[in-house]
Amino acid sequence: MEIEVKIRGLMMDPSSGTPIIILKDVNSETMLPIWVGAYEANAIALEIEKISPQRPMTHDLLRNVIIEMGANVERVVVTELRDNTFFALIIMKDRAGASVMIDARPSDAIALALRVDCPIFVNEEVIQASKNTVTSGEEEEGTSGSEDEWPDIIGEAGDLPM
Repeated sequence: MEIEVKIRGLMMDPSSGTPIIILKDVNSETMLPIWVGAYEANAIALEIEKISPQRPMTHDLLRNVIIEMGANVERVVVTELRDNTFFALIIMKDRAGASVMIDARPSDAIALALRVDCPIFVNEEVIQASKNTVTSGEEEEGTSGSEDEWPDIIGEAGDLPM
């Protein structure tokens, strides 16, 4: 089952300095952290904050190519968590109305979703697998997982606009 999510925040992991996207279930308080690269986090932050670069960035270029080819992005789905790596699909319709699924990193899929204003979903199994990973990691490291450990949220405290 797919769960619709919104971007709740973009923050830095205090222990590694790696950016994290926090996705929140639109119907509950469940959240999913996804660690991403600095460039992808920057692309997401620019779109969240509605900052337009002078020239198109990679995700803007991808959006422009999709539109010019007559396709549209229907949604993106974080489909799997395997060996601590998240996987995603960009689901589109081509000009003829045929469904097209493109493999993507979640960070790229989310950056594109923001630019085309389409919904973001996560497979329920991914959320469960992530909870199991976080729980076992917390037990091994002895961390409490308190919110005090996650400073530097980019954007507003509430759900960020898409």
